[in-house]
Order: sequence, then C-alpha cells, then structure tokens
Amino acid sequence: MTSKPRVVIIGAGIVGTNVADELVSRGWSDITVVEQGPLAMPGGSTSHAPGLVFQTNPSKTMTLFARYTVEKLLSLKSAGESCFNQVGGLEVATTPERLEELKRKQGYAHSWGIEARVISAEECRTLYPALTDNGLILGGLHIPSDGLALAARAVQVLIKRTRDAGVRYLEHTPVTAISKSDGRVTGVVTPGGTIPADIVISCAGFWGVEVGAMVGVPIPLLPMAHQYVKTTSISHDDTADNATNGEVLTNGHTPNGNTTNGDVPANSNAATLPILRYQDQDLYYREHGTQYGIGYYGHRPMPVVAASLGETPKEVNDMNMPSRLEFSQEDFEPAWKLSQEILPALQKCEIADGFNGIFSFTPDGGPLIGQAPKVDGFYVAEAVWVTHSAGVARALAELLTDGKSKIDLAECELARFEDVQLTPAFVSETSQQNFVEVYDILHPLQPRESPRCMRTTPFYMRQRELGAFFLEGTGWERPFWYEENAKLLKELPAEWQPVERDAWSSRYYSPIAAAEAWKTRTAVAMYDMTPLRRLEITGPGAVDLLMRLTTGTVSRKPGAVTYTLLLDDQGGVRSDITVARLSEELYQVGVNGPVDTAYFTREARLQTKRSPERAVHVRDITGGTCCIGLWGPLSKEVITAVTSDDFSNKGLTYFRCKDVSIAGVPVRALRLSYVGERGWELYASAENGLRLWDAIWKAGQPHGIIAAGRTAFNSLRLEKGFRLWGTDMTTEHDPYESGLDFALKLDKSFVGKTALFGRSKKTVSRRLRCLTIDDKRSVVLGKEPVFVNGKAQGYVTSAAFGFTIGQPIAYAWLPSAVNEGDAVEIEYFGQRIKATVTPEPLFDPQMSRLRG
Repeated sequence: MTSKPRVVIIGAGIVGTNVADELVSRGWSDITVVEQGPLAMPGGSTSHAPGLVFQTNPSKTMTLFARYTVEKLLSLKSAGESCFNQVGGLEVATTPERLEELKRKQGYAHSWGIEARVISAEECRTLYPALTDNGLILGGLHIPSDGLALAARAVQVLIKRTRDAGVRYLEHTPVTAISKSDGRVTGVVTPGGTIPADIVISCAGFWGVEVGAMVGVPIPLLPMAHQYVKTTSISHDDTADNATNGEVLTNGHTPNGNTTNGDVPANSNAATLPILRYQDQDLYYREHGTQYGIGYYGHRPMPVVAASLGETPKEVNDMNMPSRLEFSQEDFEPAWKLSQEILPALQKCEIADGFNGIFSFTPDGGPLIGQAPKVDGFYVAEAVWVTHSAGVARALAELLTDGKSKIDLAECELARFEDVQLTPAFVSETSQQNFVEVYDILHPLQPRESPRCMRTTPFYMRQRELGAFFLEGTGWERPFWYEENAKLLKELPAEWQPVERDAWSSRYYSPIAAAEAWKTRTAVAMYDMTPLRRLEITGPGAVDLLMRLTTGTVSRKPGAVTYTLLLDDQGGVRSDITVARLSEELYQVGVNGPVDTAYFTREARLQTKRSPERAVHVRDITGGTCCIGLWGPLSKEVITAVTSDDFSNKGLTYFRCKDVSIAGVPVRALRLSYVGERGWELYASAENGLRLWDAIWKAGQPHGIIAAGRTAFNSLRLEKGFRLWGTDMTTEHDPYESGLDFALKLDKSFVGKTALFGRSKKTVSRRLRCLTIDDKRSVVLGKEPVFVNGKAQGYVTSAAFGFTIGQPIAYAWLPSAVNEGDAVEIEYFGQRIKATVTPEPLFDPQMSRLRG
C-alpha cells in the first residue's frame, strides 16, 4: 500500500462527508465518495434527521464524540452562518424517578467535562415558557452547550470543502459489489466500472447490512422507522401565555439569551428555545420557526429491510426520499395527546406533516466503527446518529492515519460482538428492545430479559439447584450470588455484616455476597470462570508473535504463566492478558473478548504470510472448555482430596501451570487468583465440566465449600487492586498511569515500547487511584465524578463494598498532583460523598495469602 492509500467511502451523508473531511485534514488526498442518491439530498437518515444534539451519555466515548460534533459544526459556516444552533438542551422530569435520573446524568456530564445543571420546575419554565405550569414538571437538566445540528447544511459545506481539496464525488452511483483478493479489499464495483481501492469505508447508514454482505461481513444493525411530525404554526402569544407566573418575554429576547428581533418569520426554520426532551413519555421537541417538531419513541418497533426500499430516485426532496416512510397516524395518537398536555399551546394547532423516518439501531445501542475482523482494508462507520457524526469520523480518521483513536473505541468496535450476537435473530430482537428502552431509566447492571440462556456453562444445572441469581454478559449466564448461601448470613461475624444500601445500589445486589466473600477469605469457594475467553495459539511462530505483541517475557520454559499487556503503537493499554506456555509451540492465552481475538488472528495471519516458516494459528477454545476458580485458605485441603498430583508450593508455584488429573478428569491447572487467595484456575473440556464440579463440591463439604458469584468476586478483586480492562483502563491510558508498569519488560522489543520512552510514574499527569469512602456506608457504582477542592477532576471506574475491610471502595482517575491521604468528594445523585485517596492494595499487600 502507498503512504497515502486509495480510499473509497460509500455514502455521502453526515458521516461519510465528515470522514472525507477528517482524512483530508490529515493529508490524505486520493479519496472517492460514492453516493447512490443525489449529492444535494442523498436521501438517507441525514436528509430527514431533526438534528437534536444532547451530548451527555453514560458512555464517556459517546459524550466525547458528541462534544466534538458540536465543536466542529459550530466551526462550519454557510453564507456566514454556523451549521449548529447552540440553543441549549433541556430534559424535564415528570416523575420522582426521572428527577433522580437527571441528577445521575448531571454526574455523567461532570465526569466527562460537559457543563450541566439540575434545575427547578420554575427554572424550566423560565427557560421554556411553553411548558405547562400545572405541576406536571418536577425539575429538569439544563445543558447550555447542546443544540441543533443543521446536518443537511453541514453536508453541503463539507462536500464543497473536500471537493476543493481534491476529493472526488460520484452521485447517482450505487455500489453493486466490493472486490477483494487474498483477504483484503481491492475496489468498489459500480455500474460505471470498478474504482480501485486500498481502503473501503462503509458509511452507508441503514444500508450498511447490504454493503457488509458484499464482502461477507455481518453488520449487526437493524434499520428502524421512527415517527416525527411538524405542527401547524403557533403564535408567540400562545407560547408566552404559558410563561412562568404569566411572565411574557419582551425586548425580543428568549430566556436563553437568543435574539429573535421580536418575531420569527412564519416560514423560518429558526429556533430560539432549548431542544426539549420529555423522556418519561418517549418524546422530544424542537422548533421549526413558528412550528414544532415532535419526535416519538413510544410507538411499536417498526423494523425495515433496507434492500426492500429499491433504488434511490434521481429526484429526492423533503417529501420523497428512501428514508422517509408513510406516516402511521394511529401510532402517533398517544404522543399527540401527551404533547398537548406538556405544551398547552399545541392545543391550538394541528399536525401539518408526519413521517416514519428510518435510522439504525444495534444490539447494544452503540455505533459500529473499525476494520472488519476477517477482511483487511474494509472499514465501517455505521449506526452513527448525527449527534456523534463528526466525533466518529475523527476517531476513524485517527485510526486510519495514526493507527489509533485518541478516544477509546472499545464500546464501538465492529469486532466487539460474539458470534452468537451476530445472528440476524439476535440483532433483530435486541435492536428492537433497544428502541423500546431508548429513553428508559436503566440500571448499570440491568440485564436484557430476552434472549437469555444463549450460552450456559457445564455447571449451569448445579448453579440453578443452588439458587443462582444470573445476570447476562456477552451472552453468558453468570451467577452473581447464590440463594443457598443466605443461611450463612446468620453465621456472619459482626465485622463482616453488610451495610444497608440505598435503593439504587441495592438493585441487582444481595447481602448474600458478604457471606460469599467471607467464606472465600476464611474457607474455600468455587467460582465459575468459564466466560473468560481463551485462545490457543500454536505453531513455530507462536513465541515470536507473543513476544512481539506483549509487554512481558512469554518465552520462558513451558509451565510458566505471565500476566502481560497488549499496547497500541502509542503506548495505550489495549488489553491485559494471561499467557500460559504449555509446550514449545503451544500457548493458552486468556483475553478480554472478541476484539483481542481479532487482533491476534490478524497479526498471526500477517506474520504467517510474511514468514511461512514462522507460521502461527489462533483458535478460540472457550466454548469447548470450562473453568472453575477454586480459591481460599482451605483450597489445598480440597484439591488434595481429589488428586494425587502435587499441588504444594513446590509442586505448583504461583504463576505456573501444569496438566493434572482431578477425580479422573484431565485438567489444566493454573496457579492464579483474582480474589487474592491461594488457589487455582482449573480448566477442563466442556463434556467433563459437570463431573469436575461435582467431585470438587463433594470433596469440599468437610471444609465448608460454597459456590460464590461475581458480586463477591468484584469486591475481592478491588480489595487486591486488580484492574479490569475496559473499565479501569483503556487505550486512553498507558501502563504508568494505570499502575501496571510492573508488567513492562523493557529489555525486550514489543508493540508500543518506543512510545513509552521518556515516560515513567514521575512524568504522568494522571493516575488510577484507590479511594475509600469515609462514612463506610455509601456505595457508588461507577462513572461518578470526583471533585478535588470543589472542582470535578476525575471520575470513578470500578466500585464495590469491600467486605473484608468493611468499607466501600472506588477506583478513580485523578490528577497526579492528588496524593495518598488527600480528601476528595464523589458526586452521587447530586450529593457529595467524602472519600480519601488510600494506598493500595487494601488487602494483603505482602502477597502472603497468594503465595503461601
């Protein structure tokens, strides 16, 4: 490939044109944008998007995407006017639950650097005089920097700017195929011929499924229809009548400070009031001059097959475009009544126009970004709403030109889904559920109700018998606690008694977890570790591959286990993994998910192609195997009852592995522990799993063995200071910041090493810190802002109640100037909770429990 590759972008909507612009700004010039519709109005989701940009999101990544979109659209000018109308955003609460949710959302804003404030009902009506004053509104969240993206205008500005820079645009040009050779794309086929390409980027929106199919790449998105209407005109007198306490605005100014010159022309699309969300009833509102635009999510899901829409017509306009379907009046009737209640001025107008507009949903609600795992050079930026469009485009451009996005993309990676989550049935059901829940108040641990039991471990039958409470993760059913252990609460010593929790942190929690943690620390417990993804990496080039990609020395003799990191080229932590060398050419590698699998698989393929004598093969063995974590001070007594193999410190030392026989079951034993107690990860084939469980369970009865769940596990791991990738650290953090520099072996070469030159613990500007909650009672859940000297300076990553230490724990990113012993505050539902920066680990800093 040349230094500036040939790029073809499919789709000239708000995403495709932004990607072209971001690539041009980074010096790439050989870019062609192919659009099946007319450039003046392509006819996709961008062409009908109402453009509301609410930036604040539980996801830091999504919030930063939105913030950049605001910044960029403000900078784009057409005829001297910006492509963003920063009228602000207002989300109102009509239930006590929603008001609490807005307080939590204010916390997200503070964590991610967005100005936001929970305001009273009176302040809501001052900002938005059209709101009812009948007591329905309880309060709101005001975000001054939110507003309206003028997406269609922005697209035209971007087309002109990129055309002037040399980008080639082809309108009325459908893509009929994508050519590839030797595992990578080579061109885009159109009726006018094949356009050669080194990189193909699909920004086709809800047509993305069809484009992906052209190269055999499943794109897990579902096109859905969403209702939007415009009302007839509303006079200003009607709006002013509803101002707070009857106050009428004068001097040509609205409450948010935007000048209207005393009037708004009837045909103007100008907006002066904040964009408005009424999430309790699945509604949102914006002005179109003297008309209102109303969007509604409360109707039934309306999935669409993009291939059924036919060819885009030559002439596309506001009333005739592929993404605009016929309006179903009956679905909107509840919304119209609710809208007239919250905005009484609507009682004097009618619906002037309505349509069902198509846009994309995914199984987890996130966009799809990145390179296809099995097709080199094929990239996507799909399921992207206008809100995040420029941010996504910048991230993809950084990925292509620099090898990495500055904003972590783990939540958005195309490769993030398990195979079972890529099936059309799963994508359809979960995407429709996401549509239904788009404005719902969702708990961080709240699982999907369906589909369930897609992936169960060999121990599932026994876990159900023990009363396991399951939550779902990556399709796996995972026990969080066992009702069988409730009887242990009567035996729990006073110092282990769990504290009473507030209603929010009590959801998906049980005090039984305290008993399970107690038994792990004082006796022995079994944990189901099967969902931990495992790869088998084999071949004459296995050691070379792993030495090059990891920060550790994984070339030690067979039997060695290494905790190590995967870094990107800029030194960011892309994963933390365990590597067990089983023989000269065979490794078992514990990774964090499908993205790691895709990374190893691609690197192995490229290495094998370059040097056939150093061939290496990567195979996911998770589904055919299972794993029991057997941990606790009495674990040795249990294991010696079912095996004649040597499990002593001499026979199997810390971070070593060997193949053994347990009760006649072939087992691979790794001397590891994420709970800080002595024990082993015991791996067996899936068909032997139940027999292994039963044998250990029976042998453990004299020693008080229990099955324990992930609530206890999370508490115990935080007491030991063990990090969780994707939560505690991401590609945005380096090993020194993350407290993982012990995993760096700087006497060898590895990906990302060069970028670390000059860095150290002393040079970092931020660090992951351990906090303990001063009142010993308040439990936070993660993502809350942390205040230092009254200013938001960081945010919580992982949090749990530390049952061993009798105190809540929170890990948080904070400036390096914050030292151990310093006082900080965590904002939780609008309240400040005092905490202290504490040395870590909180439990067994000498590691005597693990090594003993």
